[in-house]
Amino acid sequence: MRTVLPLLLLLSVCLFATFPAAQEKAPSAKRKDPQSEYEPRSKPGEGQKFLQKFVGDWEVAKTFHPRSGDPVRQKGECRQTMIHGGRFLQSDFTFHGDAKTTGTGLIGFEPATGLFTSVWIDSRSTRMSFRQGQEKFDGQQIVLCSRVLGDDGKKGRVSRTVTRLEDDGRRIVHRQYTAGAGGRERLVMELVLTKKDKEPSEGR
Repeated sequence: MRTVLPLLLLLSVCLFATFPAAQEKAPSAKRKDPQSEYEPRSKPGEGQKFLQKFVGDWEVAKTFHPRSGDPVRQKGECRQTMIHGGRFLQSDFTFHGDAKTTGTGLIGFEPATGLFTSVWIDSRSTRMSFRQGQEKFDGQQIVLCSRVLGDDGKKGRVSRTVTRLEDDGRRIVHRQYTAGAGGRERLVMELVLTKKDKEPSEGR
């Protein structure tokens, strides 16, 4: 009995000493991600669910409508993937013609505001094109308007894009409009993306 009591006391002291230390080692959520205090995390929303339908490999038919003359047509391909945990859609285009051109689009959706924001870059220019929605996503189409960064007083080219899914998700129609005569919109460019058929697996 005299031996058991000291052992019990020693065990209780050890447990008491290690319990607070274990608590101190468990970091709080803020300590795990201190950046979240300045840039709060956000999860994908309904806009990302819509963008997920764009994922895949597509044949592209591009039609450019100049102010005068016949439309200019070009063929190409596009691969679209969701990146960064399903938060953004990346679109990589290749167009064929007299000279091969490439382009990359990136679009995201902010659930807190219900708005899409996009950026476009390509091998034809060093400019970056920014667009953002002006009204909340209606669940059917993506409508974006051109945006200009900076406050240097320069007025950028005003344009609007409308992107719709058709044919049960197997076709994407993207149209770009700009201000025309009398303030009426004029169609500048149209992209029609048709989903490629999956190649049959070997042995079939």
